[in-house]
Amino acid sequence: MTQIRLTDTHIGITPTGWTNDDFPLLGDDITFEQCVSEIALAGFEGCSIGHKFPTDVNALNEALGLRGLSVTEPWVSTFFTVPGMRGRTIAAFEERMDFLDAIKGPVRTRSIGVAEFGNSIHLMPISLSASKPVFTEDHWQALAEGLDEVGRLARERDFQLVYHPHMGTGVQTQAEVDTLMRRTDPQYVHLLLDTGHLYWSGGDPVAVIEAHADRIRHVHLKNIRKAVRDRPGLASASFEEFVRAGIFTVPGDRSGGVPFPAVLAALEARQFKGWLVVEAEQDPHGPRPPLHYAKLAREYLRGLGL
Repeated sequence: MTQIRLTDTHIGITPTGWTNDDFPLLGDDITFEQCVSEIALAGFEGCSIGHKFPTDVNALNEALGLRGLSVTEPWVSTFFTVPGMRGRTIAAFEERMDFLDAIKGPVRTRSIGVAEFGNSIHLMPISLSASKPVFTEDHWQALAEGLDEVGRLARERDFQLVYHPHMGTGVQTQAEVDTLMRRTDPQYVHLLLDTGHLYWSGGDPVAVIEAHADRIRHVHLKNIRKAVRDRPGLASASFEEFVRAGIFTVPGDRSGGVPFPAVLAALEARQFKGWLVVEAEQDPHGPRPPLHYAKLAREYLRGLGL
């Protein structure tokens, strides 16, 4: 197996395999304590913040500290394309930075993940393929200006804004990622490479690395089950229906189609530094429990030298 030699990287995982932030009924019975204990048991260094995590920073620090975990990245949904939401979006971002400033852990967290959910349809029970939003010139201008502003605020406080392309939003495809990178200031707006969302939307994660390596500061290693993506009965499915059908899985799952050795080799060639974060939004009560997939992913990445 190809051996990847990346220095100054850390391996994390999101809690979305245990409890889903978009669809909270998925994994509603799984506790925060079970989730973070199994993340540590599987051998990860950190995790992102989920909706079941303590909102009291002292409680969060204590729980993660007991397990030797760091926070990989917090999340802020932006709404710059919605009239009247710029100020509220900036305020939410500043509050997140305040919270992040108080988080302790073996690895200091610098990245703040964002995605523009103005005009998004990914939480709606409608066809993902037929209803995808397409941004107007006004939308692109509002988004680029807003991201540059919060990215500047982040940099002033030694954080970095990393933008996450997402299915069902106006920045979903590889071409839309190219547009966002072209229209935003590289000093302030960086890219969160999500292999799963890009691959699902028809993009090539390796090509995105080649085009935007200098902007990529954070990576989500998410896999896509090709058989689910291409299932005729899901042609008009919503994002939730795809998630429940098992569209997402982890690196190392042979049912997935994302070419992780090539992705990681491309990151190695461009000397990527930062968090590599496994992510798979799945029904935790599916064929295998979350811990199975977490261990599968960690063992697969170890086999690649990570």
